[in-house]
Amino acid sequence: MSDTRWSHQFIAMLESLRMGTTFSVGRRYARAGNVRSLTISSSVVTALVLDEDGETYRSRIGTKAFTAADWARIERALSQEARYAAKLLAGQLPQDLDRMLESYGLSLFPQSLADLVMDCDCPGWQKPCRHLTAACYVLAEEFDNDPFQILAWRGKGRDELLEQLRGHRVSALSHVGDKEAPQQHTPSAGFWTAGPRLPKPAEPLPGTERRSDAILDQLDHLGLTAGRFEVGDLLRDVYRTLGCGDAERDGTVESNRG
Repeated sequence: MSDTRWSHQFIAMLESLRMGTTFSVGRRYARAGNVRSLTISSSVVTALVLDEDGETYRSRIGTKAFTAADWARIERALSQEARYAAKLLAGQLPQDLDRMLESYGLSLFPQSLADLVMDCDCPGWQKPCRHLTAACYVLAEEFDNDPFQILAWRGKGRDELLEQLRGHRVSALSHVGDKEAPQQHTPSAGFWTAGPRLPKPAEPLPGTERRSDAILDQLDHLGLTAGRFEVGDLLRDVYRTLGCGDAERDGTVESNRG
């Protein structure tokens, strides 16, 4: 069941014209299916209405579309309010949308007959005629079935509006991400510059021996045994064995042994 609050606002304005007989006939035409087609575009609604005499008449109902500047303000306001954006992206109009528009000096629906331009190619002189009022009732039903048609009449179709809103939301999120992204510090040129080379190990004094197990002399007595051997002695043998092999390969063994 469609929500009738949108049609009620529109019809209430029209019926305030106190044209009871004309609107009564228009309601009957609408209910009988005499409105054969109805097209909603920016600013203009066009309807083909079958009359009792068998003739079909073209009726048009025009209103002022919002300007590009108006729509830019509306889109920004809708995208900034999460509840508005969620409703619209879910295919629904926010219930208080008309109140938000009022804050910009705009209205969702025409406020008086002066905000409408009505035309029908029937021979009757009175406007709105029964064909126009029939079109108005069917138009109101369209607003209940698809409230986005109200905005289409004001100049912005559903797909275009939702695309604009998505663009605003993506832009807003990207700006937030930019603010929260950690700052990347580029290393200065000196960061990659090598420092001075380390000094070469000092050469042993002439007539001295380069001992591979000298490091063990700096250690306290370990007090550990492996079987009947002291661990320190075993390590010293290992160091000497490894040191002799390296020295022989380099040809650098120097000894003061007689």
